[in-house]
Order: sequence, then structure tokens, then C-alpha cells
Amino acid sequence: MSDAQFAVEGQTIERQTMEVDIACVGFGPAMGGFLTTLTREMAAHPDDPALQSRVMPGMPLQVLCYERADDLAAGVSGVVTAAKAIRQSFPELVSSAVPMLAPVKNEKVLYLLDPLGASKRSVALKAGDLLLRGAARDHAYELPFTPEFLNKHDGLVLSIGQFNQWVANEVMMTGMAQLWPGSPVSEALIEGDAVKGVRLADQGVLRDGAPDAGYMPGMDVHAALTVVGDGPVGPVGQSLDRHFGMPFGNQTREWALGMKMVVELPEDTPLTEGTVWHTFGFPEPEIFGFLYVHPERLASVGIFVPSWLKNPQRTAYRTLQHYIQHPYLWRYLKNAQMRSWSAKSLAESGTHGEPYLCGNGYARIGEGSGSTNMLTGSGVDEAWATGMQLAEATLELLREGREFTQENLQATYVARRRLSSVEQGVQQAKNARNGFQTGVVTGLIGMGLAGLTNGKLAVGGNIPRADQQIAPLEQSFSAAQLEKARAAVQQGALLQDALMDATGWPPIEYDGRILVSHQDALLMGGKVQAAPGFADHVLFRDPALCEPCRERTCIAMCSGQAITEGDGRVPAFDREKCVHCGACLWNCAHSTDGKHTNVDFRAGAGGFHSAEN
Repeated sequence: MSDAQFAVEGQTIERQTMEVDIACVGFGPAMGGFLTTLTREMAAHPDDPALQSRVMPGMPLQVLCYERADDLAAGVSGVVTAAKAIRQSFPELVSSAVPMLAPVKNEKVLYLLDPLGASKRSVALKAGDLLLRGAARDHAYELPFTPEFLNKHDGLVLSIGQFNQWVANEVMMTGMAQLWPGSPVSEALIEGDAVKGVRLADQGVLRDGAPDAGYMPGMDVHAALTVVGDGPVGPVGQSLDRHFGMPFGNQTREWALGMKMVVELPEDTPLTEGTVWHTFGFPEPEIFGFLYVHPERLASVGIFVPSWLKNPQRTAYRTLQHYIQHPYLWRYLKNAQMRSWSAKSLAESGTHGEPYLCGNGYARIGEGSGSTNMLTGSGVDEAWATGMQLAEATLELLREGREFTQENLQATYVARRRLSSVEQGVQQAKNARNGFQTGVVTGLIGMGLAGLTNGKLAVGGNIPRADQQIAPLEQSFSAAQLEKARAAVQQGALLQDALMDATGWPPIEYDGRILVSHQDALLMGGKVQAAPGFADHVLFRDPALCEPCRERTCIAMCSGQAITEGDGRVPAFDREKCVHCGACLWNCAHSTDGKHTNVDFRAGAGGFHSAEN
């Protein structure tokens, strides 16, 4: 360990540095695939000179992984996955090994009609609803089959939190890698055209980042290879994009907020573990939903609110509560008990949003590398596969004595990825969702065409920036609805709730079990906390842009109500409530430079705590 120097307000401050062989950022499925593959090989060949440390001679490779969340099990989603890559790593994986894991046993797709008449439906969709009502049961039409591209037969239902925790234990038991939760990384260390490592976030600072009592500058971690798996809104990935740009024509413009709860089903539930439901049509036609049943009567139920929902009324939590009360779902959920709740942003641009996958000294894996397949609605197994591919490439380069240059990583990691099923899947899905920019019907037709033709046919469509996908209030609501909402706001109501009330959505009648207030969900569903001494990680780049904003979508989509109306027109941010979903980053209707929204999402500690997610 050595010291580097930097200046803060005219003072020279010493910043400690540490040398490692491989520095990893973010512990999710992608990093799980990377570390599992790498450490197994290291443990199986302890005397292999190629796997000895260059920075600590006589020791194995020094591999450190830094994770923002305070717990390696603080995942945010129950998922269904084909699990092909995961099973390649763990061919003997059984349900008893990982809590909440079960094989997929039955699966169906449901089109949910609107029993309330409150959702915004096109004329074409209303006509289709009329045709389906006769065949519907409890306001839902069960598709006669699950499309092959959506089917997860032979797959797994699992909890990312529980799975991450199990994988972390498997990795640490090898003794070949160190995992450091509660260690947010602020940025990549870039010198010229090379990444030299990462910088940990400063501690002992005020909310604006200025040094305070107990100030401790974040350490600089130097590494021959930096593995970036910090997701679609991670600060290291963002710093790489700012410095290196994106490949020509690639941009991340499509997003969704996945919000869900884990519930304990009633004792007499007829739902069995391994049950998987995919839904669409309600609460709004653009919103997809799901229900996955885990062992021991636990179920994950939730929605995906997409950026192409042009309506600025995006109160995801209240929308989730309307979703679970749909008659088809409510007959199974009305006596359930909430156990956990959380949310996460999903990058839905797929290969359209693929960044540079590698460069001198670094490689990117997982969702932030554009691996998610939006045709199949699958990302976990694909992320795991990219981690495996990078680990195999890393071992190849180490054994051949070749440096981690862009050329060498292209020839090993990227080459493996281009020849894999991950690449085949994202290419088939490349334009599968373009049609949703025009409308729900064209979007569904486009997905169907892409699925049936393996991506050869799809509906075209221009994809604007996320901020340009938010329609003005006057385009989404009638004059009467706006007037009714404004009157309610003057009486103290929140704008987004007032808009839902004005458009016919009934109030939520809380039952103290599964229908609870937003703030109670934060308390019942786990715990949100922000470690003291870190700077705020959500900032408004130009407060003046917030002054005329009428849509206030950043407030509507904030999963933890951490962004609220401030004393003036600039929203207030309370990091003690932030679940780090990142929705504010793409739910701002204003841009400072034509590239970024007015919200800056930086490195931060804490977040939501629940291993059941």
C-alpha cells in the first residue's frame, strides 16, 4: 500500500493506494459467474505459476470485489430464468441448496382486462377487449399457449438475494477472492486510453461531498484488470461511458422500473412452487407483470413500468397495489402477507445500448454491458454467462502471459461472447420492442414477429431519449382531469396521486398485510438506510431546469419516496429513503446537454436490505 496526493480546496491530501491483480466492481449474477469460474480454477491449480500474484509474489492472484450494498444478499428481484449458464456452473444445483429456489413446473401468459375502466387504452385495444370478454375469467384471458421465446421450461424460479448470498459463500470458501460489501466505488481510474483501477468513495464528508470531521479519502485500487459489473446505473460504468463514449449508433434509451414484493401466500393457497405467470394489459396496457411461486408458500409479484409509458403519471408503488388487486390475482393474494418489497431499474435497450465491452485494462459484464434479452424478458442467466466468458478469457491470457490490452480482450472475451447464445439472443431481440414507441398493439405485433422469426422480422420505430419519452401533462390528461387534479393539489394532495384520482383510479384501502402505505412498505419489507459520512448520490445538475417542470416525473417514479417536493420548485432528496433503484436518472423530462437528464446518479452506500428479494 502506498500514498497518492490530491488537492481539496487548496490543501494537499494523501490518498492511500493499493495494488491488486484484479479489481471487481458490483456483486450480481454477472460477477458471480466471473468469480465462480475464476476461483474454481485457481483453487484447482494452486501451483500454476500463471495464477500467482504479480503484486504479491508467492501468493495466489489478489482478486477483490467491491459491492455498494451493505449486504451481499441485498438483491432486488425474484426472477424466473432458463438458468442454462447457471446450471453449467452448478450442474447438481437443487432446490434444497438455495432458499426460495424451485424448478419451473407450470407457466402461462395472461392478458388482463381493465375491471375499473381507468387505464388509457387505444380504440384498437378497446375493440380487442370487447372480443375477449366472453372468453375471460375474472377479467383475464389466458393465452392458449406460452410463446416459445418466452417459455422458461426447465428453468428456475429464484431470489436474487438468496442466490447471491449462496454464490458469495461458494466463492469465499475457495479462499481465492475477497468480497467487500458496503464499499461503493466512485469511478474508474483512467490514464489516457487505459483503466488502471478504481477509486473508492470518500467517507467522512458532508452531503455535498466537502470534507468533514473524520474525513477519509477513498482509496485508489490499482489493478492489471478491472472487471465492471455495477449494473446499468453504476457510477463506474457511467464514468467509462463519459470518457470513452459509446460505439457508433449505440445508446441506452429504453428503461423500465421493476417493482415487486415478496409475499407469504395463505395456507390454503392452490398455487404450487414453480408456478410462473406472465401478464400484460393492466394496470396500463404498457405495463407487464409477473407472479412467481417459490417454495414454502412464498411468491414474488410485481410490475415493470417502462420508459415508453409516455404518460408522466408513473407512481409505480400505487400502480403495483392496483395490479395485485386485479380480480384474477386478488383471489390468490387477498389474504397474503407482505414479507419484502423493493425496486430496480432495468436497461431495456439490449444490444442497442451495448457499450465498449473492453479496453486497455478493463472489461464489462452483465446488464450494464447490454446482455439482457428483451424478447425473452431474461437477463440473469445471460449476465452470468458473460461473467463466465470473461473468466475463461482471463485464464487464457494469464496462462499465455499476455497483457489485458483491448486487443487481447477482444480476441478472447469479446470473441467468446460473439459466438455464444448470449449474442444470438440479443441479436434476435435487437428490434423486438421498437414497436412500443408507436403503441401497445404495434409493440405486441413486433414482439410476436421477432419471436416467430428469430429476430429476422420486427416492427420499426424511432426510439427517442428517455427524457423525450415523457409527454407533457396536456397530452396525457384532459382539461377537466387536470383541473380536478390541480384543485386536489391546492388542498394538499400530491400531484401524482391527484392525477390518478382524477382519471378514475380508486383509493387504496389498506389492510395492514399486503395493502400498506408506501412508507410502511419500507419498514415492513426490510430496512432502508444510508451509512453516515457519504455524500448524497442523487443531484440535480441544473436546479434552474427544475423550476418550470410541471410533470415532476422524478418524484412520481422514486421507489422509496426519497425525492419529494422541496421548499421551492427544486425537488428535495433524502438518501435515508433511497433504495438505489436509479429510476430518477431516466425519469427526468429535462436534459442539460442533449445526452444526459438533469439528474446525476453517483456512487452511494446503503439502500434496501432484504435477503428475500
